[in-house]
Amino acid sequence: MVSLIVGPTCLTKVLMDEGSGLNILYTSTLDKTGIPRSSLCPSKALFYGIMPWKEAMPLGRIQLNITFDQPDNFRKELLTLEVVNFPSVYHALLDRPCFSKFMAIPNYTYLKLKMPGPKGVITIKGNFKQAYNYEQHCLT
Repeated sequence: MVSLIVGPTCLTKVLMDEGSGLNILYTSTLDKTGIPRSSLCPSKALFYGIMPWKEAMPLGRIQLNITFDQPDNFRKELLTLEVVNFPSVYHALLDRPCFSKFMAIPNYTYLKLKMPGPKGVITIKGNFKQAYNYEQHCLT
């Protein structure tokens, strides 16, 4: 079993996308983790491409410890995420800054992400069924 832990919470629906340069955390996820919005730092960077034909302004940014783990092998890094206030079927979107920080390589055909760990390669395996299940919005 492989987990993605963001701050104090294990997330089950994270989109790993190599198409942009943003790591995004949705406000619904932030609220469910119990992290107060007062811990956000100001962010004035508009970005495009998340919502079709609209610009998006983040509520702020936050630095959280992100952990990819397996029972005997894990990596933890401090990552900056832009917090946005619009709905998504995902809990978060992790992108090139995350891949770069973790030295991770995604393979979209097989829904796998590989990165070096202290005890060898960590392989994160996606789940096709879970990826297409739009009704699952729970955090574990």
